[in-house]
Amino acid sequence: MSQPQKHILPTKFFANNKENPVRILLISAYEASSHKAWSDTLMTGLNQHEWTYLSLPARHFAWRIRGNAMSFAFDPQNKPTLDAGYDLVIATSMTDVVGLKAFCPALQSLPWLLYFHENQFAYPANDKQQGLVEMQMVTLYSALAADQCVFNSVFNKHTFFAGARALLKKLPDFVSPSWLDKVESKADVLPVPLEIPQATLSSPFAPNSIPNIESPIKLVWSARWEFDKGPERLFAILKELQRRGVKFEIAILGEQFRTTPPIFAQIHAEFSDQISQFGFAPSRADYLSFLSSSHMVLSTALHEFQGLSVLEAVALGCLPVLPNRQVYPELFEPPFLYQSHIEDIAQEAKGAVDRILELSSAPLRKPDVAHYYAENLLLKYDVLLQQLTTQGAS
Repeated sequence: MSQPQKHILPTKFFANNKENPVRILLISAYEASSHKAWSDTLMTGLNQHEWTYLSLPARHFAWRIRGNAMSFAFDPQNKPTLDAGYDLVIATSMTDVVGLKAFCPALQSLPWLLYFHENQFAYPANDKQQGLVEMQMVTLYSALAADQCVFNSVFNKHTFFAGARALLKKLPDFVSPSWLDKVESKADVLPVPLEIPQATLSSPFAPNSIPNIESPIKLVWSARWEFDKGPERLFAILKELQRRGVKFEIAILGEQFRTTPPIFAQIHAEFSDQISQFGFAPSRADYLSFLSSSHMVLSTALHEFQGLSVLEAVALGCLPVLPNRQVYPELFEPPFLYQSHIEDIAQEAKGAVDRILELSSAPLRKPDVAHYYAENLLLKYDVLLQQLTTQGAS
């Protein structure tokens, strides 16, 4: 477990509200790398406020989502932190809000903001997945117990409430789905801010240069090495590129866990000559360098609620090549999307390669993603935090 951390840092973006800082407890019940990046961006960018941070490691997902309240509340080292005075609690959606409120009386009367990086209602089916309904119910209880739900995309928000209503209709005893109406009416959408050094950003709308016919197309694929990110589909696209004789290089980045789908070993064995990086980049600077030196960012995801790594790549000059499913149609125009074929991986791979070749021969201007930059989003976060604390004090 992470040690409680106090963050009181030099103000980075704002000079307002210094006289009335908000005391915030930020709880991350499953500290995946993207969740940690979001937390760090809030604490650093809004450091006119006083932050205390508690987290649990990103492992044993099913157990973590059900047991995190006990892990936090019953660890003696956390008691002084949980009992300290706060104005607001912000928690990721895997946090058991009901359990923590029950175990920690000091947190009961505070306003709670529940932030959804993802939701379990839109998760693709998996033979190895267990306890899905249990995990869905924990998140549903937390949403009902929080004062404000915030989602990183409209797609995330819509799929959560649609899935929650469908689940409530299945309960053997009557529970009206209308209970969610008030929660949904107050729900907001605030994406995870992009935290990229200004010096590394490409000029607006300018893609990284597309190679001539003799040069390889440089691709990057950066996602968690898990089945829901579609690694079999990545393999199919690489095979299709090979079949058509397309010259390419690819950096396969992304976070890895204890168990990795075996298809990655096959990808490495068959395409080692074309792979420029295989695995997590050694540093943040190296990661950004791989993005800025690539021509296109490729996704094969079956489970994506914001596509942070894709947005980072586009900010650094890559053209996106993405399936027209999940959150992607919300982010980008049709010329950057290939047809989704959930039941036919080979057909989907052909469409993806068609799109790669089209963008290579007649490149489009890079989409503008400046509205996702931290300096543009953090002010909106600050306004929301002030509103919640004002309401909680009234």
